[in-house]
Amino acid sequence: MSQYIIYFNQQWVGEHSDEWFAERGALCNAVVSDMRDSGVLVFAGGVHEDMDAAFTADASSGTPVIAQGQFAPTEQYIGGLTIIDVADDDAAKLWAGRIAVACGWPQEVRQVS
Repeated sequence: MSQYIIYFNQQWVGEHSDEWFAERGALCNAVVSDMRDSGVLVFAGGVHEDMDAAFTADASSGTPVIAQGQFAPTEQYIGGLTIIDVADDDAAKLWAGRIAVACGWPQEVRQVS
């Protein structure tokens, strides 16, 4: 078994109505429930959108320095992620596809090593 991260950047979501998001929430919850029932779910969740609330821990100087805000400001940032534990790439692709359909926006998949 291998773990994979399936994630999206917030900017990939696009602009949609509250009703559209409400419909997607139920679809996404159903996929997460299916992953849980199949025994592949490790973790799933959305990431807080307020980048001003982010903070960093940097120990590159030898001493940890905790600072408010992003380490390096960027145009794109993670909006949500799912960690799964599956047999292979094909299984990860299957779940990523189901998440993409439920959410309505792209997902990126990378094996965790």
